[in-house]
Amino acid sequence: MTRIVLHAAGHRFVAETHPDAPATVAAFLKLLPYRQKLIHVRWSGEGCWVPLGDFRLENDGVPVGFENHTRHPSVGDVLFYPGGYSETEIILAYGACSFASKMGPLAGNHFLTIVEGREHLRALGVKVLWEGAQAVVFERETAAT
Repeated sequence: MTRIVLHAAGHRFVAETHPDAPATVAAFLKLLPYRQKLIHVRWSGEGCWVPLGDFRLENDGVPVGFENHTRHPSVGDVLFYPGGYSETEIILAYGACSFASKMGPLAGNHFLTIVEGREHLRALGVKVLWEGAQAVVFERETAAT
């Protein structure tokens, strides 16, 4: 397992990679450090997402497909949706979440789980909901992070 630090809205979270999503994890690690904006989900409940449009996550030139996918992430689960029925995206559940889009139910690859800072997830979600998009940075955990 690799540990990833997320910095968002003044909070620090530590996540661990999920062993059942090896292609997603390998491809995502190549993007680090990864900077984006979190916005509140529209149809999925209590979650924040990173809309990625037509972006395709690739592992050695091969697009990442579905693996270890779920529609019902638990609090602190981070999913990657490789696209298809809706745009590519990353979703982070901070409460009750049922992954969906205007096209209906979706399932995403559970590739990260927040293991430290979970007590701040609701504060992050509420800030994104009421104050709008927030910068997020994903990076490998080091002694300095």
